[in-house]
Amino acid sequence: MAEVIKYGLISNLAFFEWLEQNIDSVMQHDQPSLTEIIRRSCLSKARLVEQDERESGVRALLNLGHTFGHAIETVTAYGPWLHGEAVGLGMLMAARMSILQGWLKDSDFLRIRDLLEKAGLPVNPSRDFSPEDLREAMNRDKKVLAGKVRLVLMQGIGSALVCQDYDPKALLQTLEEFAVG
Repeated sequence: MAEVIKYGLISNLAFFEWLEQNIDSVMQHDQPSLTEIIRRSCLSKARLVEQDERESGVRALLNLGHTFGHAIETVTAYGPWLHGEAVGLGMLMAARMSILQGWLKDSDFLRIRDLLEKAGLPVNPSRDFSPEDLREAMNRDKKVLAGKVRLVLMQGIGSALVCQDYDPKALLQTLEEFAVG
């Protein structure tokens, strides 16, 4: 579900809104709803890949939540956190950092948090890792360029950007808010 929600967050506000309205039927495995999320997810991914077959531009938006999520997976030794759970919390962390950058409204953050929670994904700070652990793991990520971690952040629901020029204090604050171990 994290990967499905991601498509709405990065480039498809209408899909995000559809998910908000239909999350209960999706979580109850309603067949028409599941068919619709599969259809919309495939279309969203196909559009991005078609625009950027060699992953040199917009296709990198597919990494929303993944830099934080991969760090969570790394520091927990791929044990208690499933990939989708780590990416889901990573997307919420990206949303929080986007607020700190002045790019995302608090109300959008709350909508994202609510949808992730209704999808059964973690939304609360975790004692499984510390801010230092996550920062160290993020610095080893393949998306580090010239010593700076590249992140996918949001300018609104349905609008994301790949960002390397962000306030490092915003990253630290985000890590401290979500990693309390």
